[in-house]
Amino acid sequence: MSFNSEPENQNKWHNDPNNWIWGIFYYNPEDSRLFPPKKIKQLGWTINFANPNSVFLVIVLIAIVFIFS
Repeated sequence: MSFNSEPENQNKWHNDPNNWIWGIFYYNPEDSRLFPPKKIKQLGWTINFANPNSVFLVIVLIAIVFIFS
């Protein structure tokens, strides 16, 4: 697994349709970022579902919201 996050690689990964499941879920094991930009970059960030740390972080955040609500 390569964790090279140079901007040219990030753009290449972002533009590759094979890294987007159904066009909305970002899944790229080569990308080490937890929260890469969404497919339409002006809309914010998404989760890299191939990175176990980002999935764990989102589960923890959801659990905190449920605990304190």
